[in-house]
Amino acid sequence: MTRLDNRTNKVAEMLADFHPELSPSLTGIIADKYVLFPGFCDVHVHFREPGFSYKETIKSGSLAAAHGGYTAVCTMPNLNPVPDSMEHLEAQQAIIDSDAAIHIYPYAAITVAQQGEQLADMDALAGGAIAFSDDGRGVQTEEMMREAMLKAKSLGKMIVAHCEVNDLLRGGYIHDGVYAKAHGHRGICSESEWKQIERDVRLAKETGCAYHVCHISTKESVDIIRRAKADGVDVTCETAPHYLIFDENDLQEDGRFKMNPPLRGTEDKLALIEGIKDGTIDMIATDHAPHSAEEKSKGLEKSAFGIVGIESSFQLLYTELVLRDVISLDKLIELLAINPRIRFDIPLGNDYTVWDLKSEETINPDEFLSQGKATPFEGKKVFGKCMLTVCDGKEVYSAL
Repeated sequence: MTRLDNRTNKVAEMLADFHPELSPSLTGIIADKYVLFPGFCDVHVHFREPGFSYKETIKSGSLAAAHGGYTAVCTMPNLNPVPDSMEHLEAQQAIIDSDAAIHIYPYAAITVAQQGEQLADMDALAGGAIAFSDDGRGVQTEEMMREAMLKAKSLGKMIVAHCEVNDLLRGGYIHDGVYAKAHGHRGICSESEWKQIERDVRLAKETGCAYHVCHISTKESVDIIRRAKADGVDVTCETAPHYLIFDENDLQEDGRFKMNPPLRGTEDKLALIEGIKDGTIDMIATDHAPHSAEEKSKGLEKSAFGIVGIESSFQLLYTELVLRDVISLDKLIELLAINPRIRFDIPLGNDYTVWDLKSEETINPDEFLSQGKATPFEGKKVFGKCMLTVCDGKEVYSAL
C-alpha cells in the first residue's frame, strides 16, 4: 500500500492546514482578479551545481522555479562531485544554504559516482538527503538494486529510479517509432524503460522499500505501475509535461526536442493521460534539465539530452489539460503541489503562488530566469501568468 492510497484525506488535511498570511491589499487583488495556489513542488530538477554552473546554478535555478510558481524542488545528483558521500553532499548543501531562493532538497546518489558498482555511503547520507537516486543512469544489476532497496528500507528512505536498460539503448537518441524510421534516426525502444520498472517493482515488493519511478513515458510503464499498486507495492511515479502534451509526431530536427526518455508515440501519450486521470501517475515533475546554447544547437543526434520546463509547466498544463477539460484545476494542483509533498514529506508552510489565469502569454525563452533556454514549446500560446511567489512568507518572485 502506498502512502498516497489515502490521497483524498491527505490532500484535504494539507489544504485545511494551508493558511497563507496575506496582506489586506493582496487579499483584495486576489479576490478581484487573481487565483492563489499552494506553492508548487517539483521532485525532479537539475540545477547543475556544483560542477556545471555554466548550464545552471542553484541561484538561477531557484529563481526560475519561483518564476514558475514553485517553492520546493528536489535536485538530482548528476553533479561534480556526485553527492555519494557526506563531504560531497555538504558541499552542495553549502551552496543551497547560501544561494537558494526557495526550498531545495538534494538527492544523494545510490551508488558511488553513479557507476552502479558499489553503494554510496547511504548510512551517512540519509540524514541530509531527501531520497536516493542515480538519476541520469539506471541501476543495471538486480543485485545492486536489491542491496540498495534493503539499505534504503532500513534507513526509512525512498529509492527514486531513472529506469533505463543500457543494453537496449543501441545508440538511440529519439523514440524508436515512426519519426525515427522516416528520418533515418536511431531509436530508443520503449522496452529500455519499462523492462527495468518491471524488475524494480518486483524488488520493491520483495524488500518492502518505498519506490518512486522518474519521468515515465511509455504505455507499458503505466500498466506495470498500475498493476503493482493493485498488488500492494509501495510505488509511486511521475511523468513530465512534455510527455502529456507532445508525442513523436511533434518532433522537429532541433535539439529543443531531445530529452531522455524521448517523446514517445500517440498511444503512449494517451496512456499517460489516462494514468494521471485514474491516479496511477501520482505527480507531474518537470525534469528541468538546462544546457548551454551550444550543447543544444547540434540537432537531434548530437545535442545533449534535456530541456528546461520549470517556468512554463503550469501554463502548459493549465492550457492543454484543464482548459481542454482533460482534468480539473483541483486535480492539477494535486499533481503539482500536494501529492509530491505527501509522498516526499515536504511541508507546505506559508508557501503560495498567485496567478492571473486569464492572461494570454507566448512562451518566450528570452524571458526565462533559467540559464537554459531550450524548450520545444517556444512560441506556444498559453494561458496563465505567475504574478507572485512567496516562500516561507517571503516574496521570491513578483510581477505585481
